[in-house]
Amino acid sequence: MNGFNKYVLGQLLVGMIFITAGLTCVIWLMQSLRFVEMIVNRGLTTGTFIYLTILLLPKFLSIILPIAIFTVVIFVYSKLITDRELVIMRGAGLSQTALAKPALVLAMLVVMFGYLLNLYLLPQSFRTFRELQWDIRYSFSHILLQEGTFNTVSKGITVYLRERTKDGQLLGILVRDQRNENKPFTLLAERGALMESKNGSRVIMFNGNRQNVDPKTRQMSILYFDRYIFELDTPKAVAESRYREARERTLKELFNLNKADVNPNDYGKFVVERHKRLISPFSALGFTLVGLACLITGSFHRRNQSRRSAFAITIIVCLQAAALGLENACAKNLDLVPLMYVNAILPIFGGYLFMLRTPRRWQNVPALAMGMLSPNN
Repeated sequence: MNGFNKYVLGQLLVGMIFITAGLTCVIWLMQSLRFVEMIVNRGLTTGTFIYLTILLLPKFLSIILPIAIFTVVIFVYSKLITDRELVIMRGAGLSQTALAKPALVLAMLVVMFGYLLNLYLLPQSFRTFRELQWDIRYSFSHILLQEGTFNTVSKGITVYLRERTKDGQLLGILVRDQRNENKPFTLLAERGALMESKNGSRVIMFNGNRQNVDPKTRQMSILYFDRYIFELDTPKAVAESRYREARERTLKELFNLNKADVNPNDYGKFVVERHKRLISPFSALGFTLVGLACLITGSFHRRNQSRRSAFAITIIVCLQAAALGLENACAKNLDLVPLMYVNAILPIFGGYLFMLRTPRRWQNVPALAMGMLSPNN
């Protein structure tokens, strides 16, 4: 790799890292707001919250990387045109392919990383994310009951704590159980503890009483106890058979899909997901070639750059809109799946063929910068 390729590739790589990091942080912060409820209402720790959101990074990166490389190609090559560096290199005899080589090398690296994301990291991380999210929602051992407030831990169950000690004891417990509307009752206890068992979560209470009112006679009865175990309604059986979404499945599972294992209404989404895993990494190469075709095929005039950049951005927006529209359409009609491949391959072949077109004014012009680059000059 010559000096020009190393120079341009270095600028592209650094720029793409910064753009990817910036876009990832913005999207990560926006998506993290969805989990604020888990911190406020379910007592999620900061470490668990960060781990939960990090598991979404492969999903973000698969979307961000093609956009990032397109952005950096437009920026870097526009700068090279403005600084007349591409004029000199073209005058020195470099072909269109040689001028585009640094961007194409980076694009191929992004394509390979995209396949790593789609084939391994994305399904693994998303499955872990869903399992952790499910566990936080339905496993009461993760719930930190707030002191001095009425905590609704599930439908029909409200728990109040006066204090929680450092060793995990619960002091001043009040539990209101209204799961059975005809027989609601209230539990009061001096102390207790939250425990996790094979059959679900439970609160073990000591030195308290159970109060309930007969709906017919309207008389209250009180049962005093030294030790009482209150079972929380945790759907463990449901958690074990949790429905796995398309993004949680590996490519092998998606290709060996059994219709009986998925919701009939979601079968089309599963089929689209497996094709999307194979297609989406190539969008980085397609976006790169579109950007190069728009920038390096014409004369290097500053006044044309804005129009060429805007034209390239318009093409990318249309391609992205077409990709999203085709995903929804193909999920409903699987006969349209080949159009997904057409939408992915067309910018690659079309962009490459158009990029090879050298402007007429340079076809028969001798090397403009040979004198500048000659060691005798």
